[in-house]
Amino acid sequence: MPNLIRELRRREVFRATGLYVGVVWILIEAASVLLPAFDAPEWVMRALIIVAIIGLPVVIVLAWIFDVTDKGIEVQGDPTDTIVAPLGGRKMDFAVIGVLSVALIFSIYLNITSGPDVVEELEPISILIADFDNKTGQELFDGLLEQALNIGIESAPHITAYERNSAKKIATRLQPDSTVLSPAMASLVAVREGINMVLIGSIEPAGAGFDIGVAGVDPTEGRTLFEIKQNADSTEAVLQAIGELSGGVREELGDVTLDSSDSPFAETFTAASIEAARAYVNGGQLAFAGNYEAAVEAYQEAIRLDKNFGRAYASLGLSAHRVGLGDVSEEAWQKALSLMDTMTEREKLRTLGVYYASVTRNYSSAIESFSQLVEKYPADAPGHNNLAVVYFYALDFDKARAQGEKILNIYPDRTIFRSNFALYAMYATDFETADAQARLVVEQDAAFYKGYLPQAIAALDSGNVSGATTAYEEMKLGGARGVSLAYVGLADASVYLGQFVGALVLLEQGIAADDATGNQRAAATKHMIRAQALLEQGKELEALEAARRALELDEGDATSVAAAMLFVAAGDNESAGAIAERLSNQLQPQRRAYGAMLVALQELAAGNTVNAVDTLNAALELSDLWLIRLQLGKAYLQAGYAAEALAEFEAAKSRRGEASAIFLNDVPTFRYLAELPYWTALAQFEIGMTDAARQNLESFLELRPNGGILVADARERLQ
Repeated sequence: MPNLIRELRRREVFRATGLYVGVVWILIEAASVLLPAFDAPEWVMRALIIVAIIGLPVVIVLAWIFDVTDKGIEVQGDPTDTIVAPLGGRKMDFAVIGVLSVALIFSIYLNITSGPDVVEELEPISILIADFDNKTGQELFDGLLEQALNIGIESAPHITAYERNSAKKIATRLQPDSTVLSPAMASLVAVREGINMVLIGSIEPAGAGFDIGVAGVDPTEGRTLFEIKQNADSTEAVLQAIGELSGGVREELGDVTLDSSDSPFAETFTAASIEAARAYVNGGQLAFAGNYEAAVEAYQEAIRLDKNFGRAYASLGLSAHRVGLGDVSEEAWQKALSLMDTMTEREKLRTLGVYYASVTRNYSSAIESFSQLVEKYPADAPGHNNLAVVYFYALDFDKARAQGEKILNIYPDRTIFRSNFALYAMYATDFETADAQARLVVEQDAAFYKGYLPQAIAALDSGNVSGATTAYEEMKLGGARGVSLAYVGLADASVYLGQFVGALVLLEQGIAADDATGNQRAAATKHMIRAQALLEQGKELEALEAARRALELDEGDATSVAAAMLFVAAGDNESAGAIAERLSNQLQPQRRAYGAMLVALQELAAGNTVNAVDTLNAALELSDLWLIRLQLGKAYLQAGYAAEALAEFEAAKSRRGEASAIFLNDVPTFRYLAELPYWTALAQFEIGMTDAARQNLESFLELRPNGGILVADARERLQ
């Protein structure tokens, strides 16, 4: 080995190799800067590197065989030869060291100055697709092309497509006789909703195939921004052509994520036939209209035509779930999850989020899915909105409010997003923000009836009864649903104030209105409030009858829990127990928590206070609901733990925004707050806070001067 190293040194192999590496290093670093500047193909850089690697052993061999002398290039001679190459010795060492130093400095400089590639973050763009101008005479294409284009363009992270069914609903309000989303109407809706662009499409016969075109239009100025055309040589090729068009639209809007090696259609519709896709679109329109039974049939038809239509299975699962077809829903969801690879990345995350939020009620997993969605697709309006909604259902109202504000900053003109933000603020007990945002909502759209709810609640909280009444009266501008909710709000405020007779009159009027429109759930809500008002007047039999009538119309959580609480108060433990058992056997944590609460109320009624406290604490472990906190305070008080009771009552007061609609359905329940000062006063009396207790009782009596179950006791304690 020593002899080999000595010979390599003598033949200048080390020096030649070092010089070669240094020169090649400099050339490659320079090429990495210059080639992109001249738009050179990537293979050029790869070729340079390959040549450099191949050249290294060649240089080593040449250095071993040849030598550079003062006579020129010669074959290496006798090892005892004393002839020295012109660049040999120290001169050659300095040359090699110099070249390597230059290469190192050049490389360090380029790495420091270039840094990592910075991907430009594009501004979010919202798109509304107008109805295509279908000149083919084939109804098959109606609504289908718009949906396919919608899916295709949303593969871009910065683009979101406005929901067309929602746009049509707004169009109907703007022009009641409007039945289509024409380019002119789409532009009108876009201006109203702050949508950046309208896409106008057309399809017409072209020989045996079709010519399809899409134009991007500025809705404010009416200026055409770009036009793209595509040909389909057959009906079956139309969806492929739409996929190509969607890729063109994405490129026009600056999408750099579109891989030119893949067909843009790869992430649009994956249905095996255009007929299956049409059935799917029909199902979506039916579901949006609330006709879930018919939607189920449409989605099943889509699946019959295409057994691997993952998107259709997911939609079937959701619609079947909403009409109580549990087995159908579960089977559809399992199939949808197994076919996730047939969906776009965006749709995968949306599907998972909806599945966790709506079906399994696994809110932590839903939050994770929607968080990934908005991280990858920052312009995804439904993603941001659904993330806020899931935070809301997870009872994290502060995060829901923060997320609601974030989406509002991106889409400041969307009425629904501002309304949601106002509601989140209301639930978070930020009544000032809720009121201010709600007023902006109704300025944008006076018929948006939910915009009046935060105003009414904020007014009630501040003692402005006339303000609350005015807000609920204005809510009636929102059509039949606005009228129905307004009666609930007015009756709720009346019960809160102890005006039970007036509440009953309002409820009778509201029930008649609901019966006329067939709104059974809303009628059930009013029958339940009626039962509570009757119980406050000591009319137990009538109250029980009203509660049972409410359950006949609706067995949802809000009706069931309220009815069971009334059954316990009226001594009907059998009916209360049946509801408690049903809720306790549900998978969803909030339902089980309410079931446990109802069991605890029965234990309290039987005098088992310690068991009741334990059961209520266990219920809070399942879900920290405001109503359970209130009942836990009562249980602690009855068990003789006044300090613990006071802590729960004070927590309930600080979280009173949750009492605005305790069942998280935007249906007012402010009446549950009326008794809080009374129970707080009792806890304060027990621990010696006499002055504060008397103030709370006086406040309670001032609120309800006309009577109620607790009023007589409050008056007696003040004497």
